[in-house]
Amino acid sequence: MSHTATAMPANPTRLYADVEFLTSIQPARNYLNIASLNKAADYIKAEFEKLGIRVEEQPFRADGRDYRNIIASFGPPDAERIILGAHYDVCGEQPGADDNASAVAGLLETARLLHEQQPVLKRRLDLVAYPNEEPPYFATDFMGSAIHAYLLHRQKVRVHAMICYEMIGYFSDEPGSQHFPDDSLAKLYPNTGNFITVVGKTGQEELTQRMQTLMRKHTDLDVQRINLPPSLGLAGLSDHRNYWAYDYQAVMINDTSFLRNPHYHQPTDTIDTLDFQRMAEVVNGVWGAILEL
Repeated sequence: MSHTATAMPANPTRLYADVEFLTSIQPARNYLNIASLNKAADYIKAEFEKLGIRVEEQPFRADGRDYRNIIASFGPPDAERIILGAHYDVCGEQPGADDNASAVAGLLETARLLHEQQPVLKRRLDLVAYPNEEPPYFATDFMGSAIHAYLLHRQKVRVHAMICYEMIGYFSDEPGSQHFPDDSLAKLYPNTGNFITVVGKTGQEELTQRMQTLMRKHTDLDVQRINLPPSLGLAGLSDHRNYWAYDYQAVMINDTSFLRNPHYHQPTDTIDTLDFQRMAEVVNGVWGAILEL
């Protein structure tokens, strides 16, 4: 089958199906419910395998429990890598539609677009789904992404950039729906929560700016960017933080989380609160940016 060069946009229906599956897993897919985490991991693995690509598992143990990263690879096996990641666990007893089923759906949809379009890739692209991003493992060596980043470093893998999908489904057109930790930031950004943000730490301005520019070319959504000192905490609130430890460039794609979404870490973080058209636009932006990276 021949493919045109024009990007087929991300499909909201497929994104919905992914989020619907993940949010319906009972009990909630948190770090204690291993069977539920495995259901999520098996689903991700099966969706990757449908595309006929290289898929591997990266098993590890934490506190006597078995967890696993799921990794799908595209492009030349020995080339420098771009890592695209998302976590599939939730915090406590909640469905986790935005946090983080939306991001896993984005990861899977990016894989499907790569499969459909068959772009020529100069770099190897690894799509990684992680457990244990949420407490109690957040900011510990038992985050799935901490294991993954450590092994890349140990194997002396060259990483061009790491991009983390993290909460990409919640948007609001209500003025005042976007909140900020302080007034100085509020002056710099829109106060309506209908944009997506590229988040990096200070010193990574080049990557956040490049991602913003490239995403804007491929999406109708407003794309903002911010670089914050890691000491503030806000810059490192997801899996990308673990790649900084090894001097890999890593940024997060985020709808600003609790600064916008009132359902953050609540049982009300359900599928009906998400905007799948805009989520598809986030994926279009990231997919287009990755191809240019």
